[in-house]
Amino acid sequence: MRDLDVRGLSCPAPVVSVKKELEAGGGGLRVLLDDGAPRENVTRFAKGRGYAVQEEPLEGGFALTLTGGAAGDAGGAGGAGGAGGAALPQAGARCGAVLLISSDRMGDGPEELGRLLMRNFIMTLLEVPELPDRIFFINTGVLLAAAGSEVAEALESLGNRGVEVLSCGICLDFFKKKESLAAGGVTNMFSIAESLLGARSVVRL
Repeated sequence: MRDLDVRGLSCPAPVVSVKKELEAGGGGLRVLLDDGAPRENVTRFAKGRGYAVQEEPLEGGFALTLTGGAAGDAGGAGGAGGAGGAALPQAGARCGAVLLISSDRMGDGPEELGRLLMRNFIMTLLEVPELPDRIFFINTGVLLAAAGSEVAEALESLGNRGVEVLSCGICLDFFKKKESLAAGGVTNMFSIAESLLGARSVVRL
């Protein structure tokens, strides 16, 4: 039984850490984590991949023991996942989707929370098995690809994995950010419209 201590880590780090550990060594994992969202998220993630989860209260947190798992899940990406044993996509596979990100925040709540959620979303894209074909940034979304952005490095990594990262040229000019673009390239509204209309699916944030 291996131990993994993710106490003190914020979303999405606990789930990402557990995912990597399970892919590296399969089941038989004891996870030490904080109560609340980390415990709920890791439990949901593990059960969704067919693992049995046993909870043990600890001082200031919980220990989750993960055993079993769907057939073929042990040993890394490309195994089976989910309670029904459906095959997981190979890591880095394309899902045919296009992301349209029109803000540097996610949702309509407090600005600080919205920026944190958007940061976490983009960082999490580095860990999901399927990647979008391309990501378009428009309006204040282009600030995410500019120098000084917390996610510029993550976007550059996505680009290195084959995801097209493109920012609206008019928007970059408006915010005077074209010269400081740190990730991806520049595009125009015609290309954005053409891509959105031809995509298998479009996700707008």
